[in-house]
Amino acid sequence: MILVSSVLWSLVYAGLAYALFKGVQYVLKPHFSSLRYLPGPPRSDLIYGNLKEIFQEENSVLHEVLHESWVEKYGNTIKYKVFLNMNRLYTVDLKALNHILTHSADYQKPLQSRYFLSRILGKGEDHRKQNPAFGPAQIRELTPIFVDQADKLRDCWDAEISKSGEESTRVNVLDGLTKTTLNIIGWAGFNYDFDALNPEKKNELAEAFNTIFSTTEGGFSLWPLFQYLFPPLRLIQTERGRRFSQAMSVMRRIGMQLVREKKAAVIESAASEKSGVERKDLHGRDLLTLLIRANMATDLPESLRLSDEDVLSRNFLVAGHETTSSATTWCLFALTQAPEVQRKLREELFTLNTAAPTMDELNSLPYLDAVVRETLRVHAPVSSTIREAQKDDIIPLATPFKDTRGQLHDVLKVDKGTSMIIPILAINRSRALWGEDAFEFKPERWESLPEAVASIPGVWGNVMSFLGGPRACIGYRFTLVETKALIFSLVRAFEFELAVPPEDIKKKSQVAQRPIVKSEMETGNQMPLRLKRYQRI
Repeated sequence: MILVSSVLWSLVYAGLAYALFKGVQYVLKPHFSSLRYLPGPPRSDLIYGNLKEIFQEENSVLHEVLHESWVEKYGNTIKYKVFLNMNRLYTVDLKALNHILTHSADYQKPLQSRYFLSRILGKGEDHRKQNPAFGPAQIRELTPIFVDQADKLRDCWDAEISKSGEESTRVNVLDGLTKTTLNIIGWAGFNYDFDALNPEKKNELAEAFNTIFSTTEGGFSLWPLFQYLFPPLRLIQTERGRRFSQAMSVMRRIGMQLVREKKAAVIESAASEKSGVERKDLHGRDLLTLLIRANMATDLPESLRLSDEDVLSRNFLVAGHETTSSATTWCLFALTQAPEVQRKLREELFTLNTAAPTMDELNSLPYLDAVVRETLRVHAPVSSTIREAQKDDIIPLATPFKDTRGQLHDVLKVDKGTSMIIPILAINRSRALWGEDAFEFKPERWESLPEAVASIPGVWGNVMSFLGGPRACIGYRFTLVETKALIFSLVRAFEFELAVPPEDIKKKSQVAQRPIVKSEMETGNQMPLRLKRYQRI
């Protein structure tokens, strides 16, 4: 008995000693970090570093975010403080960003970010493991779905004008666009009708999305971080956490049901044809059929085969929904602030002698293309993302920095575990790259771009909105054509005006940047515009 007690106490002491050792190591780490002499703002809080001021500095439409003001004051490559005095790297140096994005195995999302995202996107790791669904041929075939659903939203808004009995009416365009992009991904992704625009149908999936992506609830909190660090705390749920979990359960249940149904249909089809499925046989218009056929192909190596969970983690429900509705919402907002752009765009849209354009016809409209590019530059749906160094590394710099000791450096040494921000929005509207009018919405700039933007390491359009390197967004063609189809139908049908003062509109981020009205916070995320039928002369 004495021996057992002695062993138990030894284990307790060993555990306490290890915890003390790790705690001391954590506290001392910033003092030995390779970033310790990097310039940057002083921490504003002993515990939270600069996190509180970052959270409190809302990214409004008309003003710079805090990060951008720090860059102006301290230089292109800086550090700031996060939880318990830890350093975080922030750089707008294009050579450094290109290095980070192209060495994706060496710079991955931190484990805590992967944990948070896995709650929404599932646990699939390599989104390029195999995915035949986003090539130009597939998007060309899906374009009629985009146009058809855009027309249904147009008709829905037209009915609201009729119901009001007035020449124009106030509409929350975010709500309509969110439901429409859900319908689009239902048909394009699953060949399934979510019927989200139907006011008589309670749509649990649309409600789940609204819960997950709402940016109007809660204040600054480290509770999610504590839950990640200490898994037993995940058993304790806040009211917001409980609703989030319920919404995720709805998404997973519906998603897995669709995967099972589609898989059964593919098996039945293969059986009726008395042949196995091969990758060359990929046909079927919806994206899930393509992915399942590819995954079930008899000539696919086992190392590339996905489980049903992995298939679900290629979550078309999320990937094809939130960013597109956000981008199109901000595009309509931008058009209300630039009436001449709205007029010029509408004139071009009517040059097509069709109400049902193909992908190639939509892509043939240069001003529509410029408007979409400028929207994704100024109003990137995702403002930033985060990476963590998986090993010690030397990052090359285009612009040397002077450290706090006065020494000049043309490279930056980072330690394994160093976290860093990829500043999507800051690069997209950098005055050093785009000129003094970088914050302005000016589609005409795409007629003659500054030479400097050619070095931006983005996969598309000289912007960072879809990132770059091996982990760039694979669905960007889908988003671009879908957005163009929505704008084509809606701008030909309506004239848009902002229903509140522009300074009342602000952005807040969850996964994507959603609009809120400061004076109407109780109504949740919204973009209130006044819609008037366009009468073509």
